[in-house]
Amino acid sequence: MSESNYGRGDDDDEEEEEVDESGYKTTKDAVLFAIDVSESMLTKPADIDEKRPDTMLSPTVAALKCAYALMQQRIISNPNDMMGILLFGTEKSKFQEGDEETGRGGLQYPHCYLLTDLDVPAAADVKQLRSLVEDEEEAADLLMASKEEVSMANVLFCANQIFTTKAPNFSSRRLFLVTDNDYPHASNRDARNSAAVRAKDLYDLGVTIELFPISHPDRGYTFDRSKFYNDIVYSASPSDPDAPAPLSADIKPASSTAKDGISLLQSLLSSIASRSAPRRSMFSHMPFEIGPGLKISVKGYILIKRQEPKRTSYIYLPPNSDKPQIVSGVGQMIADDTARTVEKSEVRKAYKFGGETISFSEEELAKIKHFGDPVIRIIGFKPLSMLPIWAQVKQSYFIYPSEDDFVGSTRVFSALHQKLLRDDKMAVAWFIARRNAAPTLTALIPCREQRNEEGEQVMPPGLWIKRLPFADDIREPPEMEVVKAPDALTDAMRLVVQQLQLPKAVYDPSKYPNPGLQWFYRILQALALEEDLPEKAEDKTLPKWKQINKRAGPYVVDWGKILDEQYRMWQQDNDRHPKATANGATKRGGGAAPAAANGRGKKVKAEDGEDGDSGITDEEMRAAFAKDAVKKFTNPQLKQWMAGKGIKGGTKKAELVDAVNGYFETKMTD
Repeated sequence: MSESNYGRGDDDDEEEEEVDESGYKTTKDAVLFAIDVSESMLTKPADIDEKRPDTMLSPTVAALKCAYALMQQRIISNPNDMMGILLFGTEKSKFQEGDEETGRGGLQYPHCYLLTDLDVPAAADVKQLRSLVEDEEEAADLLMASKEEVSMANVLFCANQIFTTKAPNFSSRRLFLVTDNDYPHASNRDARNSAAVRAKDLYDLGVTIELFPISHPDRGYTFDRSKFYNDIVYSASPSDPDAPAPLSADIKPASSTAKDGISLLQSLLSSIASRSAPRRSMFSHMPFEIGPGLKISVKGYILIKRQEPKRTSYIYLPPNSDKPQIVSGVGQMIADDTARTVEKSEVRKAYKFGGETISFSEEELAKIKHFGDPVIRIIGFKPLSMLPIWAQVKQSYFIYPSEDDFVGSTRVFSALHQKLLRDDKMAVAWFIARRNAAPTLTALIPCREQRNEEGEQVMPPGLWIKRLPFADDIREPPEMEVVKAPDALTDAMRLVVQQLQLPKAVYDPSKYPNPGLQWFYRILQALALEEDLPEKAEDKTLPKWKQINKRAGPYVVDWGKILDEQYRMWQQDNDRHPKATANGATKRGGGAAPAAANGRGKKVKAEDGEDGDSGITDEEMRAAFAKDAVKKFTNPQLKQWMAGKGIKGGTKKAELVDAVNGYFETKMTD
């Protein structure tokens, strides 16, 4: 099915106005690891901690463990993505298996060993890689550094051939290059120029090279990109011009004696995990109208999204076979009374109005749903202080300029972004996400660029689209008595909160995986790889009770004493003395409940079958029906009012509300 400019097909016209946010995950990604196997990469760090096995790994083995961890993750979370591992600088050489039809059986690249071909990872690939990282004898037989220097031009051309043959149509193709050699071919300028040409070929092919440079501070060695890799690594690719910039900080193992030392494996895992997921746009080629006659083009992204277990297909076990087969689903509509097959042309959509069913044709529905083409149109500006924190209906989009349709979009977008930041304002915009989507009013909020201590970009500069609620979406909070905490209690709690702050007072969601999702993946992994089922899930969100008690325990006890004291004072000031019950116990809250703002006391919910007035008059129910507020009444109130009218309904709240609405709609028709 051909895709439109906005990423949706023509068959989606009949869908509801909800934007399909799963579409941003459909782009296929191909990642090829290129890991250096040299003498320095095979040498273990000088400073090691025997109590921490991850500090005893050589850079090459650490990189293989990272690839293994990423493959474990992707085989389940991204089952359509491809992944491969290429070792270069090895004594042995191996490329793709020979293909008699293409005549490429004798093609070889010296000192390049294709450990895992670029393909969708299978359980066998994960097992093979696991045995390599866990079996030192097998690893020692393969991980032997070549005595001759490997040609970087051959390495890059080998990667080019792999991407061309295995993932020719993938829109996201990336080469993860892990090495500690910052100056290959130091004495051969022609070899360096040849490698630069091969890197340019990869760039023209749409492949992004991600460099993971490794420094060795224990050996007094720091990686210098300017010697060679500034001519190899490009900051963006034609297929993803908004790709993150190259890593600006080297990956290095900290000393084992350091207070917060991090191992090389952890450094690599953190760097690769932060860049393993490609940035996939939610919508592209979106017109952004800043004013009359001034239009640019932007792309929209979902930078933060809740991940959930996702079933990609159904399987079944055929008779006399133990191998599961994928089910091909076929759907049909049948008549409820005759069970005959109903064709799509016979189906019409209808709505209930005034007790009658009104049907619409496809053309009429299309006209009703059409509010215009997808667009972001600024209709005004407001101070950012006018936007309350609760004014958000759904998750926000992040937009970034694109030069695809309008040259100069980046410059205009940047000028608007800087002006909003400088004046502390937001833009109010009319937003239609896709064809047939309902328009929404949105706030365009400027966002500053954020970088971490290593200089890596955490949040790019751009605009957030925050969808605002309409008047119908805002509901009044329930009436209740609010007791404001005294200053003494607030000051005591401030001390507790200060003791429980996260490091640097920053919450990083990437450090706290979803325990439910990870448990789901772990069970699938154990079943696929024939491993023992885990007994307990790893939950990093659980509070560290001992540490909390050590740091904040005394302050919490002091706060509790102040709370009891302030509560007794509040009882005296508000005549809320405890009442004595029949058995001698005391009961809090002896005073009369405060009257509501409108003068009506709090109603007591009547239970089913109780006698007495429900408290709802016909005039109140009719007024609630006119305002579409029948659902504000409780189930016992609705049942008692319906019993007085002889109306039959179900037991659920929605069924009772429908019965009352139907009663008034019928009366209006009559």
